[in-house]
Amino acid sequence: MKRRIALGLLHSGSGSYALLSQASLIGARAAIAAVNADAAMPVHFTPVQRDPGGNADAYGPLCEEILRDSPARHVVGCVTSLSRKEVIPSLEKLGGTLWYPLPYEGFEASDRVVYTHACPNQHLLPLLDWALPAHGRRVYLTGSNYIWGWEINRLARMTIVQAGGAVLGERYLPIGAQDVERMIDEIRATCPDFVLNSLVGASSYAFLRAYHALGLTDPRFTPERCPMLSCNLTECELAPLGEAAEGLIAAGPYFRGSSGWPGAAEFGSSHEAASYAAVTELARLLAYHGAGSEDWPLAHLLAGAGGPIDPGTHHTRLPVIIAQVRDGAFKVIQHRGDVLGDPFLSRNLTTAALPLRVVS
Repeated sequence: MKRRIALGLLHSGSGSYALLSQASLIGARAAIAAVNADAAMPVHFTPVQRDPGGNADAYGPLCEEILRDSPARHVVGCVTSLSRKEVIPSLEKLGGTLWYPLPYEGFEASDRVVYTHACPNQHLLPLLDWALPAHGRRVYLTGSNYIWGWEINRLARMTIVQAGGAVLGERYLPIGAQDVERMIDEIRATCPDFVLNSLVGASSYAFLRAYHALGLTDPRFTPERCPMLSCNLTECELAPLGEAAEGLIAAGPYFRGSSGWPGAAEFGSSHEAASYAAVTELARLLAYHGAGSEDWPLAHLLAGAGGPIDPGTHHTRLPVIIAQVRDGAFKVIQHRGDVLGDPFLSRNLTTAALPLRVVS
């Protein structure tokens, strides 16, 4: 007889980053179906779903609603780092755990969060390590005006300066804003060697379309001469971009058809893969520890069970892959093997010791 366990799902079906959230939900639901259909797995998940509608202020109350009004102690979801931080107080108050399946900026290791996607030592730093010698050290930075954009660009600036390079410009847009003309004008004026794009959702799509149009009229801004780089854009966002995605270079733990991801399943994107992994790993842990373990603190759940998640930081060992969009699909440029998530860059002390830079 399977143990029936409620599992929270917190994903937005609308809003400026809905494609990312929907991809994550697809992965979570596929994993729930696989776990429930596996006769050898003693766990059966019953989803408890809430939709914040892309409103960052709704994530905390809806997470609290899941934990308060249902038996669920585990929640899979959130997209932005702002939404993740909004739910942590609810998790702490009501004894819940968030399984967070999106790339993020690091410098966090909450007792209430498991991070199943990449952090900077698994995306940004390998990407820059590859790009600086390959393309040059004069870089333009963009980002959405919240913690992801700020922190990714802070680390990028430090890394570029340490490598003897220069940041030629750094601009931010509110989440969802699409007024990208000033960024494009500055890129045209400064002519960097590459652009690091840390915009999210609709802002990123508008920027990539405008940059593609610039490259069609000025050969200095083609993918060969001045490529666009990203740590968070995946296959789930290629459709609305069309030709504007051609040549884009990204880092992540999974691209469609790439090797190294645990298990044999094929996924539409790394967001889908990381959500699927979150649900299946949770099921494995609950099966390993037996009845009642769904109410255990995260530290107890991870203790002694093995697997890819570090019990100390709750970050995951993942493949590190750099890929480029060619003919509408990501093609692997470099595969660096598996790397354990290191949120505080403890194995990169020079970068970690540099001071914070305040961005207003």
